[in-house]
Amino acid sequence: MSNYYKRRMSLAGLDLTQYAVDDLAPIVQETLDAKLHGISFSPYMEGQVIGMQLEAEQIRKRMAPLAQHVEWIRTFSCTEGNELSPGIAAEYGLKSMVGVWIDDDLDHNEEELTNGIAIAQAGHAGILAIGNEVMLRGEIDEDKLIEYIERAKAAVPGVPVGYVDAYFKFEDHPRIVEACDVILVNCYPFWEGYPIEHAHIYMKEMYRRAQAVSNGKKVIIAETGWPNRGTPEGDSVPSYENAVKYFIDAVRWAAREDVDMFYFSSFDEEWKVAKEGDVGAFWGLWDKNGKPKYW
Repeated sequence: MSNYYKRRMSLAGLDLTQYAVDDLAPIVQETLDAKLHGISFSPYMEGQVIGMQLEAEQIRKRMAPLAQHVEWIRTFSCTEGNELSPGIAAEYGLKSMVGVWIDDDLDHNEEELTNGIAIAQAGHAGILAIGNEVMLRGEIDEDKLIEYIERAKAAVPGVPVGYVDAYFKFEDHPRIVEACDVILVNCYPFWEGYPIEHAHIYMKEMYRRAQAVSNGKKVIIAETGWPNRGTPEGDSVPSYENAVKYFIDAVRWAAREDVDMFYFSSFDEEWKVAKEGDVGAFWGLWDKNGKPKYW
């Protein structure tokens, strides 16, 4: 058994009820020192919005503090400079789940898909994720999404190809499950209004529901997380304590069950307020300036 795996398993046995809130920071530090499987990565900084052109220097600066704490990054787009992220991740010794952004702009989809395939052919995609919640948003139909998935699979036969969506959408779309090599699920008890006391039970149920319809294919948690500030969502309350406990519990469960999980997210992102309200800005393990929030 590797030292890395032993350290992950040692974290799996923690009983957080024995710790005061002020004592959680060292556990977060230990958890990160043992390395996360993966983390969502978006390089946008304060004042920037989606669609702005990103430069390699900024991406490197943003990725640097993550490199010693994770094994994988997950990206969301292959245009506007985001296509540089997987190659830069490789410079840091990180693997990438490369996100190809798909929506109702079919011309832009072609650019995203072309760039994503090129990244994979260059050897910088451990997994190629075609689309993120596009079925949930209802922006294209199932046939079109499957077409994109099949084109990617044909172009990069050695790279696993999947699709990211909320766990329950895979119950609704068995043809998409069939098309994917891996099942990439988003699990957010917060957005479904669950109190922190029951959030982990529900998160595990989300994962099991996706497993039940996966036809034996590997299920990866593509996103899960908890914000520390903002407006509550039903019984889900953003706070320092809740965010830290959710993070530690999610990581230790993933270690215990040998589940690959990409935590959301690396940095606080102000641009998300426009779509998600004030709470959208506070999901990072690091704040908007790159300062650790919990350790």
